[in-house]
Amino acid sequence: MPVYRYRLDLQLFAGEKTEPATPKKRQDARKKGQVAKSSELPGAFVLCASFLALMIFAGYLKGKIVILFESIYNDYLLTDVTIPNVISLFGHLVQQGILMLLPLFAVALLIALAANYMQIGFLLTGEPLKMKFSKINPAQGFKRMFGMQSMVELLKSLFKMLLVGILVFQTFWSERGHLLELAHRPLGGTLHYVAGITLNLGIKIGVALAVLALFDYMYRKYKFEKDLRMSKQDIKDEYKKSEGDPLIKGKIRERQRRMAMQRMMQEVPKADVIITNPTHYAVALKYEAGEMDAPRVIAKGADFVAQKIKEIGKQNGVILMENRPLARALFDQVDIGQNIPADLFQAVAEVLAYVYKLKGKTAK
Repeated sequence: MPVYRYRLDLQLFAGEKTEPATPKKRQDARKKGQVAKSSELPGAFVLCASFLALMIFAGYLKGKIVILFESIYNDYLLTDVTIPNVISLFGHLVQQGILMLLPLFAVALLIALAANYMQIGFLLTGEPLKMKFSKINPAQGFKRMFGMQSMVELLKSLFKMLLVGILVFQTFWSERGHLLELAHRPLGGTLHYVAGITLNLGIKIGVALAVLALFDYMYRKYKFEKDLRMSKQDIKDEYKKSEGDPLIKGKIRERQRRMAMQRMMQEVPKADVIITNPTHYAVALKYEAGEMDAPRVIAKGADFVAQKIKEIGKQNGVILMENRPLARALFDQVDIGQNIPADLFQAVAEVLAYVYKLKGKTAK
């Protein structure tokens, strides 16, 4: 019973996701569009940047508005109401409106791109757009609507609304005296005051939402890392998939060795001579005068393989010669299928000459 419980505990521990995600799993998740990202961070930054841009380009916007009204009163007020004149007026209004809003749109676009790039870098994938039947599953949809994540989002939205309400109330409460005096101010002063308090309130709300968005990003980063964790067994399985199962790879290598051994043994009967150690090494040489530049090693082996080479050689009438230094040199320096090096030409030539002499006597 204790042994069984110990094994069960080991299996449970191996299945716990306690290990950080591997680079491969992170890359696969990124390809699927699964990244640590807060959608609120770009919105909060854009809000702050937009109100700051309004403050910076206030003079520019004022000048454009003045030019717009001047052109309307000076150029279009006394013109006849005809279709070409109306089209010209609306074209002029659209053009001036674009020129007024272009700096604000440019700032908002740049800030949105920068906020997203800071979170996830450059990412272009269509994986999240693919049709998935799980998204239209009523059970899954009900789970998403009333799950823990939905409750967290609801509480977060309520807290943001409460925070914005507090900031608005505090701002207007502190300005209550000035608000009551607006009825006695000229129109220009009223507009200037309202614009100032609007910008002030917008920047306050933007900064508050940006701080909340930073906390939201840290939470999503933590949750993403937690969800991406792997168990020790997951890491082993991933390694097996990427590198191959060591057991299978070992079997493949063993089979490759056996096949190479069989091919080598099939070449032994074609040898002219087998040089032996005599017990530890055996090297089979072959030379064809018109086809080879130098004698070639067609088989070699040590210990058991050497004995096998010698047995096959004896069965097929191949001459065996004992030369310990030459056998060791050929075994160490020359691979199967390679020609012998130049420094061994003399020794091998003497052996082959002796073999050919023996074959000549035998043939007689």
